[in-house]
Amino acid sequence: MQFLNSSLLDLITETSTNLPPDVRAAMSLAAPAETPGTQAAQALAIIAGNIDMAADDEAPICQDTGMPTFFIHTPVGVSQIEVRQAACEAIAEATRRGKLRPNSVDSITGRNSGDNLGPGTPVFHFEQWEQPDIEVRLILKGGGCENKNIQYSLPCPIEGLGRADRDLEGVRKCLLHAVWQAQGQGCSPGALGVCIGSDRAHGYDLAKEQLLRPLDDVNPDPVLADLESRVLAEANKIGVGPMGFGGAASLIGCKIGAANRLPASFFVSVAYDCWAFRRLGVRLDAASGAIVEWLYRDPSRPVERLAKDEGLPLTGREIHIQAPLTEDQVRALKVGDVVLIDGDMFTGRDAVHAYLMKNPPPVDLHGAVLYHCGPVMLKQGDQWVTKAAGPTTSIREEPYEADVIRRYGVRAVIGKGGMGAKTLAAMQESGAVYLHAIGGAAQVYARAVERVAGVYLFDFGIPEAMWHLKVRNFLAIVTMDAHGHSLHAEVEKTTAEALATLREP
Repeated sequence: MQFLNSSLLDLITETSTNLPPDVRAAMSLAAPAETPGTQAAQALAIIAGNIDMAADDEAPICQDTGMPTFFIHTPVGVSQIEVRQAACEAIAEATRRGKLRPNSVDSITGRNSGDNLGPGTPVFHFEQWEQPDIEVRLILKGGGCENKNIQYSLPCPIEGLGRADRDLEGVRKCLLHAVWQAQGQGCSPGALGVCIGSDRAHGYDLAKEQLLRPLDDVNPDPVLADLESRVLAEANKIGVGPMGFGGAASLIGCKIGAANRLPASFFVSVAYDCWAFRRLGVRLDAASGAIVEWLYRDPSRPVERLAKDEGLPLTGREIHIQAPLTEDQVRALKVGDVVLIDGDMFTGRDAVHAYLMKNPPPVDLHGAVLYHCGPVMLKQGDQWVTKAAGPTTSIREEPYEADVIRRYGVRAVIGKGGMGAKTLAAMQESGAVYLHAIGGAAQVYARAVERVAGVYLFDFGIPEAMWHLKVRNFLAIVTMDAHGHSLHAEVEKTTAEALATLREP
């Protein structure tokens, strides 16, 4: 199969850089639902531009290219060992080219393999079938939305919705809660893949498999089709909105399957995916490995552009700030302000925050902007180039952030999804703000990086290292300020109230 490796490399590249038409269509329908001029509308406009940029530049839509998960059907007689080996080689090559971020981390040592290969990475699901071609489907699902997967064991109490029993009404309550609990941490508007039944482990596999369905299909089971439609409509009444800013577009798809279960168990397993719903597939000739058909998209059809205008959607009311920041600058900001940052920025996520609890920072962080980001970086000659640089979910740093702010004088933290009460108190006390970047907008933010000025703690691997970036017109929204106000706490409260109104069918 002389074309197998190149065909799989094409699949990986297209999946990472070019959203399928069904997802594009769903996102284009989400935009008109938001009120013009709101944070939700601005977020969707930035997302639309980012989708176009990624396709134009053949660059990752989101810097978190996720856990590569293959679903492969092979005819009898085709070597699955050969297909697996070719897929691993293609994954490594895509990583080397900057189409994937190196995401495979040894769970014992914490070392990044650097090529997305290692025990359990990538994930393969093989099945034989009686058709003549090889079918390969690929999902790239990032860590932020993966962390918002959730599983329910019925009967159980559901926050805001009362008891969920072992029936479809109980399932409905679970799915509405799944959307609510994701808030902005899962990069809404999102999509749900659901399995009713099975066991704990396989239920999650079957839930993720539901994400292989096109968003615009209709479930062949009319009962499940009705439930999918109902959950989609009701979830968009909760008000989570894009990025958790509040709004009408919280969910773009709900796909439900069912599997037999043990009498003692009734699980509802939910795979939450973000708006950057990266899923494509190909049919391959079993003799040559050449692509004979693309799934989900027609390569001869032009890619539909989503952005109405070129560049950042600005209102003219943005506040320009120069980093490093002073306390007076920070205390002048309030929730809802949109800022454009110029100057120095340092990335720092999980490994960096843990390091700072025991060690001084490798740079002076007084007045600094600390960006929760694991970028995609490529070295070209002696220079590092930023290929993708969107935010990661900030709540993972909640155990550390208050100490980082107080100890080292950080003035601004950038991420997505917001942070908790402990960080908010430290911001009010010390004079710092939380700036919300648009989750998944990796190309928008890569273009805001003028150059990479340095890198520290490189032993942590590319995503976890501390990168010193020089940025210009880096757009973010103040969602937690130095006066004790938090948009995230407010939206969580109002959406909890809206969720409760859906308690009864």
